[in-house]
Amino acid sequence: MDFFSFEFFSALLTIVFIDLILAGDNAIVIGLAARKLPKLQQKKAVIWGTVGAVGIRALATILVVYLLDIPWLMLTGGILLLWIAYKLLVDENNHEDIKAGNNLWQSIRTIIIADAAMGIDNVIAVAGAAHGNITLVILGLLISVPVVVWGSTLFIKIIERFPWIIYLGSGVLAYTAAKMITHETKISQVFESSALFEWSFLILVVVVIIVAGLWKNTARSRKISNEKSREAQA
Repeated sequence: MDFFSFEFFSALLTIVFIDLILAGDNAIVIGLAARKLPKLQQKKAVIWGTVGAVGIRALATILVVYLLDIPWLMLTGGILLLWIAYKLLVDENNHEDIKAGNNLWQSIRTIIIADAAMGIDNVIAVAGAAHGNITLVILGLLISVPVVVWGSTLFIKIIERFPWIIYLGSGVLAYTAAKMITHETKISQVFESSALFEWSFLILVVVVIIVAGLWKNTARSRKISNEKSREAQA
């Protein structure tokens, strides 16, 4: 594929479009992971988490360009993302109780791991659109990175005003994970046979993750309340 050719630019636009379409989910991951940090460290977590995530995604895409037939890749990533969606809901870490440096690293690590899980469907789509051209993969990622960073910063501000959005964000992650599972080639025919079954599965996964998070948080809040009551009576 020649540089500056119509084929090159059309493929590049396709890759950028894929990245931007999926940037919303990645912004949610970044926003959720950095939401508990002090203001000054939120930007650091966003920037370094995004840099690390983009670096891993670029390497993964280059690998998948040559290994598009790896089995069980989508299923594994979907299961990992489900766990991350749940952990983001029930995360007990607060920056008042943890050293800022440790908390910053944990946020960066969460961003990188979450993006690696969520990026599997993106990686496969970009690898297919690149037609084996590694330059297209890198250029597409570099163009779309600022959008991801801006989106995550905006999401952090929204969470501060509306904390309930954390559950909505986790639900989006769970939905994305469920879609990844249904698109696993080894089992996709099970879901393709019935649209009703596929949508029932997607809805069930989202509900289970949100309910599990609510149950865990409610139980923890009740436990803390009981402990405070006992301390007050003592």
